[in-house]
Amino acid sequence: MECAAKGSGTRCLGPARKRCGRCGAVSYCSASHQISHWKQHREECERLEQQMRRLDLLNDFPFTFSLESTHQISEKLESRCSFLSKKGIHQVGMWASECCCGSSVTSFDNSRFESDTWNLSNILCPCREPSSPIAKSLCSWKDYYEWRCIPLQSPVSLLLHWPLTVYQAIQIAGLGSLTSEIRKLRIHYLGPEKELLQLAVFGELRALFPGVLLQIELIGPAVPHHRDGDKIDLHSYAHCIEQDCNCKYENENTSCGVGARTSSVVTLQLHRGYYHERFIDISKDSLPHLVIAPNAGVAAYASWLPTIELIKKMNVPAVFSDYCEEACHLAACCINTVTSQPPRVPIQLNPFRQPMVVEDSALHLPCYSNCFLFAM
Repeated sequence: MECAAKGSGTRCLGPARKRCGRCGAVSYCSASHQISHWKQHREECERLEQQMRRLDLLNDFPFTFSLESTHQISEKLESRCSFLSKKGIHQVGMWASECCCGSSVTSFDNSRFESDTWNLSNILCPCREPSSPIAKSLCSWKDYYEWRCIPLQSPVSLLLHWPLTVYQAIQIAGLGSLTSEIRKLRIHYLGPEKELLQLAVFGELRALFPGVLLQIELIGPAVPHHRDGDKIDLHSYAHCIEQDCNCKYENENTSCGVGARTSSVVTLQLHRGYYHERFIDISKDSLPHLVIAPNAGVAAYASWLPTIELIKKMNVPAVFSDYCEEACHLAACCINTVTSQPPRVPIQLNPFRQPMVVEDSALHLPCYSNCFLFAM
């Protein structure tokens, strides 16, 4: 962890081992740096203290591997690499981008996506239709695993946090009831990066929204030039490694290649560039029902400002997520500066955040992909 006062003037004197005695969320290399940084830290210290009190809630997952994927990685007793290796999924297929030594978006080549298999047995993954229709709103990972009949030792939540966060965003935006009334739900999904290597997992939205055609436009600068405009129809779920599983026959009979069919329940289309630059072309026929910006980092990138202005003019629900509560707070402040309005839906913990902590975060607060949500 870096010294919180790094770059503020004088050179750091060593590792940042001296934590703030009040909030405990930031560390310093020396007492002198802590004193000099107090003017800046004072404004956030009480807020960070409140966030640190919710550590147990942040780390609360129902999985048999939760201790390894949260506390042990935070304390460097485990790493993301070692955890994935124990599960037999390190640098394999869709899992390859889940650690620092894995694939990056630059490997996103001319194929439909890097992999459409879980690299897991059919007992451990949702490779087929659910055994029963979704009967109620899902409120937790436990709810989801029970509905999909998946044992709690399965690591699939590490990838399913993408479609489940889309599910949660639809709920908190108040569009859940709309899905039973319309045939097509249009979503603009901003800033995709790692998920470009994991697109097959979005096929799970077929089970979450039965009978609804989901049209998801993924827009962001990480989309490679040669994939700009690509359309991907997901007619089936990501499949397992069992050769005799029914999911293989389903996949063969309902091919999910690019443009293979037009009746897909989930259609993804890729667009390179910033949202405010591509919006007119993408929305020439109709506005989206919802805008989603996962792990947005609004406060970190000035490029968000014209996009926020555009979303305000559109008057369409927009849900943002980020790695920690503080990042969402800073994002909400930035959005308030542009819109002169507080979040329409206040910052809240995402029950479907990825249950593996981010290594080497800037704060002592644990960070998780899609950890907190809010909406404008």
